[in-house]
Amino acid sequence: MKIIFAIKALANPGGGAEKVLAQVASGLACRGHDVAILTSDARSSVPYYPISDEIRLLRTGIGDATESSGFFEALQRMWGYGKSIRAEKPDVVVAFMHSTFVPVGIALLGSRIPVVASEHIGPEHYASRPVQSLLLQAVPLLTKRITVVSAQIYHSFGLWLRKSMVVMPNPVAVEQSSTGEARVRGDARILLSVGRLAAQKDQTILIDAFARIASKHPRWILRIVGEGNLREALEQRIHGYGLDRQIQMPGAVSAIDAEYEAADLFVLPSRYESFGLATAEALLHGVPAVGFADCSGTNELIVDNVNGRLVRGPNRVEALSCVIDEMMSNENERKRLANAPIGELTERFGLEGVLDRWERLLADVVGGRSVKAAATGDGILQGID
Repeated sequence: MKIIFAIKALANPGGGAEKVLAQVASGLACRGHDVAILTSDARSSVPYYPISDEIRLLRTGIGDATESSGFFEALQRMWGYGKSIRAEKPDVVVAFMHSTFVPVGIALLGSRIPVVASEHIGPEHYASRPVQSLLLQAVPLLTKRITVVSAQIYHSFGLWLRKSMVVMPNPVAVEQSSTGEARVRGDARILLSVGRLAAQKDQTILIDAFARIASKHPRWILRIVGEGNLREALEQRIHGYGLDRQIQMPGAVSAIDAEYEAADLFVLPSRYESFGLATAEALLHGVPAVGFADCSGTNELIVDNVNGRLVRGPNRVEALSCVIDEMMSNENERKRLANAPIGELTERFGLEGVLDRWERLLADVVGGRSVKAAATGDGILQGID
């Protein structure tokens, strides 16, 4: 197949959806498909995540891909997407995230080029964004299918959207690095958190929780890996607690596997997740994980008292502080949780299996055959007849 993957930006540091796109697009290119990636990045930009040499990059250079788009910039981007895609004449377009699949879908109306929308967030994101929520309801009219990353997310959307949805798990590829332990720290212990510095990820609550117990655990360092618009506010909060030496914020890190290998405990304080790629990566590296029981995505990956701990309680700061305090204090418990079997995670989210599912979906979309979202016994929707 000739496939175009489209996403707003691929050059910005970090980003779970961007990482998934790079892995899936590269995997399909290595399987012999003709793959291109369309972005709004500057023409001289370089993708943050590695991609196959077989992939062609189509960079429109329209607007500032690091910022939210204004109305006229969105119209320019829509026109640019349509022009580039029509010139390529692909069999199918896969557009990642609502910032791209809405304008791509509109741009290709009447073109007979099928579009698959790949959603990487849950309905919680749209609760305070009425315009985006309204546009989302139009997506079934603009695209052939909408992929979501878990059965839980699938069931959280309304029936109108679910009729077009199939579940497509994110791949989790783990690479061993020889640099992880070498980076460590003497007698220090690492509490690691990985994620965009944004309200959804709620690093504020993590800093508050850690501040309550930091003096009790002077050997422990909280390392918050990621970049985003809350950096300044988070740095001020850390400074206010006087924890500049005990809390590190190195920004986005490309050699992320080394971070997991050096970690003793992982924590993701997110309010909601569609999947929780960082949590899955931590678990596959044998790092016990902590997250909130009411956080979608997190509560599918962490099995309480088996591979990590799920936090419950009305006072989120206090509850999180108590759990990480227990875990930081008990090395034997961390080792027990770290030894949890990872076979099921590997089977569910291995790259080759995910690529198989993408190939089946895209072949059906291109061939015009029906695609159904059928629940299976393990709770993951297969999505393909």
